[in-house]
Amino acid sequence: MCKEMECGKGKCKWNGAFPLGFTCECDAGWKRTRDQDDEDDYPFLPCVIPNCTLNYGGCQPAPPPVPEKEVPRNISAFDPCYWAYCGEGTCTKNRTHTHMCQCKQGFSNLLNISAFPCYSECTLGSDCSRLGIKVADSTSGGDSSNNNNNSQATSFLPGKFQMMIIFMVSLGMAMWK
Repeated sequence: MCKEMECGKGKCKWNGAFPLGFTCECDAGWKRTRDQDDEDDYPFLPCVIPNCTLNYGGCQPAPPPVPEKEVPRNISAFDPCYWAYCGEGTCTKNRTHTHMCQCKQGFSNLLNISAFPCYSECTLGSDCSRLGIKVADSTSGGDSSNNNNNSQATSFLPGKFQMMIIFMVSLGMAMWK
C-alpha cells in the first residue's frame, strides 16, 4: 500500500487500524493541516504545510479557517482536490488522479513541487529556511509550459487510482459483513 502513497515531507506507515490503511508521519518541521488542532484528525493527508512562520500581512491574505467538512459519503472523497490545500493557487486534478496547485501570479509552490501550496516570498518567515524552503520558480496558472509534470504530485491518491478503489471496496465489503 505505501509504495503507491506519497506523503510529501513525511513517511507512509501501514496501519490497518485506519480507514485508508495507512498514515503519513510528518518529518520534523512539517504538518498535514494548517490548524494544529486538526492534525490528528486527518492522518492520511500528506505533509505539505511548513511548520514555520507564515507572515500573512499586506502581501498575502490569511488562509480561511479550516472548514468543518464531513467526510463525503460519495465519490468526492476520492477527489484529491477535496483534501488539498493550495494556498494562493487553484487545485487541478491530472490524469493520474493526483493534483497540482497552479499558483496565481506572484506566488510560487513551496520547494518548487507543484502539489505543495502556493505562497508569496514575503509570506515565508526567515525560520522557514531551516526546512530547505526557497521560493524561486513559480507554477503559474494559465501557462502550461511552466507546469513541471516531472514533479511528484503529493496527494493521498497518487499512483494507481484503481488499486485504491479496489482496496476501499474490499474494505467496505469486509466491514459490511
